[in-house]
Amino acid sequence: MHPMLNIAVRAARNAGNVIAKAYEQLEKVEVEQKGSNDFVTNVDKEAELAIINTIRKSYPDHCIVAEESGELAGSETDYQWVIDPLDGTSNFVRGIPHFAVSIALRVKGKTEQGVVFDPINNELFAATRGSGAQLNGYRIRTTNAKDLKGTLLATGFPFKQKHHSESYMAIFADLFTDVADMRRAGSAALDLAYVAAGRYDGFWELGLKPWDFAAGELIAKEAGAIVTDFAGNHEYLKSGNLVAGNPKVVKQILGKIRPHLTESISR
Repeated sequence: MHPMLNIAVRAARNAGNVIAKAYEQLEKVEVEQKGSNDFVTNVDKEAELAIINTIRKSYPDHCIVAEESGELAGSETDYQWVIDPLDGTSNFVRGIPHFAVSIALRVKGKTEQGVVFDPINNELFAATRGSGAQLNGYRIRTTNAKDLKGTLLATGFPFKQKHHSESYMAIFADLFTDVADMRRAGSAALDLAYVAAGRYDGFWELGLKPWDFAAGELIAKEAGAIVTDFAGNHEYLKSGNLVAGNPKVVKQILGKIRPHLTESISR
């Protein structure tokens, strides 16, 4: 295992321990609203601190971008860790056991290491760029679906951007007529990891933040997926609009999305 991936795994497991312990006593969790339909708990903050402390012990001069702490500067600007300590907070606070820790390392703008850890199921998805993707040490691959017929897709509702609801539901309806079924499970990091593991055939969502998908994107790519924005390009870091799956599935999803693009969600 790459030394930096090893640190990412250690950090993810440390955060997972914080989350799993808190999950057993949900009545003690403190919940705050940080934006419209956007919540944060003391557990998010504690898990994030556990990650940051683990990274800082080995790489004190690296930069960090974390969902709750924002940007933490470092003198080694080529190295940037992108962290979501608890992707799926809404599931967590309601006792729904589907959430994950997401940690990625970008080097000179390219994601080189990625870890998505589900502490409840003890599933650790990991990838180093150019070395494939693994789940608990075993190699994983995307499905080889040739079109949308019979596929299972994952998505996320634009609950923070409800002004996009009409366009989103039009896309959903067009896709739903062709696929076997659709899932909205509440964690983009796990959605992308599940695409990598062949559990889902594809994934699409709009308005994501970099920490939501940085690790999952690499894991999916290393498992054979392609990741694009809604126009089939690679501007998703700016737009947060993602499509992922094997090349044939992505092409079919994009074909369904294209007629419903508006100026505000053109990518």
